[in-house]
Amino acid sequence: MIGILASAAAHPPPAQGARQAIGYPTLFLLVALGSLIPVVPTGALVSGAGVVAFHQSDPLSTVYVFAVAAFAAFLGDIALYWLGMRGVRSRNGSRWLHRLQDRVDDSTLDRAQRQLDEHGATVLVLSRLIPAGRLPVMVACLLAEMPMRRFARGDVVACLAWAAAYQLIGVLGGSLFPEPWQGVALAVGLTFAIAAGPTVLRHLRKAPPHEAPR
Repeated sequence: MIGILASAAAHPPPAQGARQAIGYPTLFLLVALGSLIPVVPTGALVSGAGVVAFHQSDPLSTVYVFAVAAFAAFLGDIALYWLGMRGVRSRNGSRWLHRLQDRVDDSTLDRAQRQLDEHGATVLVLSRLIPAGRLPVMVACLLAEMPMRRFARGDVVACLAWAAAYQLIGVLGGSLFPEPWQGVALAVGLTFAIAAGPTVLRHLRKAPPHEAPR
């Protein structure tokens, strides 16, 4: 998808609509898939699509990207939560619930559970904006057996905020360069750097301190 965005940015079709240039159906499918199976860099996709939309002649292109990204993320989250709820209600759990729990370490889950107890469903908004924060909070909601309706109310706001934040990165990246592909490269690089930030910090904290020379 990132390659498609870069190609569309480098060779934007002058007489075609933004849908054909950005590939809304592909964006929708990949964001939904990335929300359901957290392996697709959805933030980078939305930022890249935001750059391409910024350089289109149709001013509504950015609105379309925002709407498609937010709706796809919401559907993916709801589907994943529903699958996890089936595991919570089952005596033996489920493959989906076990996979979610395996991706979250105990200390992070404990912190997410405390935040959930203190702030309720509003913590879902921050979990979407903080890199690697979505799954721990979702697992905490599942273990607390939060009803689907309550989860959905918090998650719809979270997905809107998430789509707006990553599209803003794309719009800013697109405004800095005359060529769309340059903005795509910057936006994608920034989103990957943001996503890698928590992992780098964890490794730095775990690294043993250097002994002072004698």
